[in-house]
Amino acid sequence: MKKTNNWIFAWLLMMLFAHPVAAQTGALPAITVTTGPDGAQEYSLTLQVLGLMTALSFLPAMVIMMTSFTRIVVVMSILRQALGLQQTPSNQVIIGITLFMTFFIMAPVFERVNDQALQPYLAEQISITEAIDRGQGPLKDFMLAQTRVTDLQTFVEMADIQVSSPEEVPIHVLIPAFVTSELKTAFQIGFMIFIPFLIIDLVVASILMAMGMMMLSPMIVSLPFKLMLFVLVDGWNLIIGSLAASFGL
Repeated sequence: MKKTNNWIFAWLLMMLFAHPVAAQTGALPAITVTTGPDGAQEYSLTLQVLGLMTALSFLPAMVIMMTSFTRIVVVMSILRQALGLQQTPSNQVIIGITLFMTFFIMAPVFERVNDQALQPYLAEQISITEAIDRGQGPLKDFMLAQTRVTDLQTFVEMADIQVSSPEEVPIHVLIPAFVTSELKTAFQIGFMIFIPFLIIDLVVASILMAMGMMMLSPMIVSLPFKLMLFVLVDGWNLIIGSLAASFGL
């Protein structure tokens, strides 16, 4: 199981970093041309490129499940619901903001993976096994720093493994524990965001009921006030800054 997990991580690691380098150095020729005895030419993809293309299918799962993506996108979605805006910002805008925030937050981790594992491997200073071990370190450190002990213990018990410290937890056990902790943290942040907007909704609904305007939807009246409050407190700066700070930046 550990060997299989290492190879999966190796494909993901090479997918993130090796492809741009290979494109510049020519280390991975995309097409192999074979000339037959009769002069006919046959074209075929190299095995490395085929494996790299297959590994691309793991990219969305890696970005979502092993980085800060989950927490940010959940908080952004809750914020949109708290404001009472169904389609603004659109899903494309939310995903775009989340992706760039993820790259910003994860940049130090990716730099460590590149410096400690990828570059030495490309320079043929270390073996692929050592590169895998080194590359897992920064990602595991990041996920362990954001994972609650209770969540980690739950998945360790379900996996029926014995570890003496969190650093010894296999990555296939750490990832679901990390995702569970991220969801809990995201909902906690979302709850705190929802409170002031909920108060505005309650106040507006009470005023409308006291005025006998029960047929008028409180959401229509409270929406401008919620938008005004969000703009006056510089809401986007607060939300994005708080999200980045929640990861220790």
